[in-house]
Amino acid sequence: MNHTPRIRPAVGCTLLAATLVAGVTACGGSGGHPLAEKPYDAVDEISSNASDGDEKVDPGKPLEVTVNGDDGRITDVSAVDATGRHLAGELDADGKRWHSTLPLAAGTKYTVRVSTEDDDGAPGSRTLSFGTTSAKKFLKVAFGPQAGTYGVGQPITAELSAPVKDKASRANVERALSVRSTPAVTGSWYWVDDKTLHYRPKDYWPARATIDVTSGLAGVKVTDALYGAPTKALRLTTGDRIEAVTDAAAHSMTVKRNGKVINTIPVTTGKPGFATRNGVKVVLGKEYSVRMRGETIGIAEGSSDSYDLQVYYATRVTWSGEYVHAAPWSTGSQGNANVSHGCTGMSTGLAEWFFNTVRPGDIVTVVGSQGETMTPFDNGYGDWNLSWAKWLKGSALQKNTTPDRTDTIQAARLRPEV
Repeated sequence: MNHTPRIRPAVGCTLLAATLVAGVTACGGSGGHPLAEKPYDAVDEISSNASDGDEKVDPGKPLEVTVNGDDGRITDVSAVDATGRHLAGELDADGKRWHSTLPLAAGTKYTVRVSTEDDDGAPGSRTLSFGTTSAKKFLKVAFGPQAGTYGVGQPITAELSAPVKDKASRANVERALSVRSTPAVTGSWYWVDDKTLHYRPKDYWPARATIDVTSGLAGVKVTDALYGAPTKALRLTTGDRIEAVTDAAAHSMTVKRNGKVINTIPVTTGKPGFATRNGVKVVLGKEYSVRMRGETIGIAEGSSDSYDLQVYYATRVTWSGEYVHAAPWSTGSQGNANVSHGCTGMSTGLAEWFFNTVRPGDIVTVVGSQGETMTPFDNGYGDWNLSWAKWLKGSALQKNTTPDRTDTIQAARLRPEV
């Protein structure tokens, strides 16, 4: 040690003779416990594998801070990069070594503040500064959907510019992607494939919520050769909780706003062979007019099932062409029979009302159909058809992250069904 030795004070205070200077009534002050003293400069007692100066450090190696010799110990280490992001680390039980547990960011500067304690309990400190070398390959992230107001069923998406396959690298990405809502909810990311993630809460988003999506991936190591790039933040809001539930067996749709029924609509859904998909779907968009043709879903021209129609007030719920729309040609069947090729049809007036009531992200659920269940990811937003337990299996941060085989993506048709 090269500092002036400190002497530990006796534990407790002793009342001395009345000749003590007036006003000294308790322990402490400049002559109190060593931890109350100004820390001494521990520059000769602390070493690091990062150069304190202009030399750049390889971000692929963990940061280490150690005590020189046998005397003293480290009590705390705070490592912060230029963006204010803290570097996580662990201190050995004997206080002789601290090491980072997350990768350093590339192309940034770190300030490391080390607190120490000598054998007599006196506090010391040392501050280190160093920079890391820049990355050569970057992983970009694009959040979706576009900023705006959506229904409470809208998932958040993250599209990556390069595939990320192994669990450790995926965990690095997930840790850096933040979704915060007001009011707060519990949610998680799900790896749809090597380049796509979806985020949803355990339950639907609250009505009138604000959702902020940010990335702390800039400079963070993803793989040995790939580092995160800066990402534009995203803010969404939600509107009222609009839920439409179609009972295909009862030929009826019930629409609720914030839990209260606001309309009950006679409908027709898919007939045998073209049964409407069961399950939870999310409104993808709205089109005032759409041309729908049977050939686009494999119906031969001239067959009894062939059609070529201009459809109005079309609210899309799958990419394969399932809509809620006006069907004036089937008004006689609406409320009592299923005669469509998969879409939910209703009168023109009610279709216009529905079109004007819902927005992208609102929930459209079908029950009582003979059709298959909506797939999770390949045909729109079927995310809500996974239980929360299965959803968590898609996160790289969970202990069991092997997706259930029943949740694998299936092929989808890509054209309208009426």
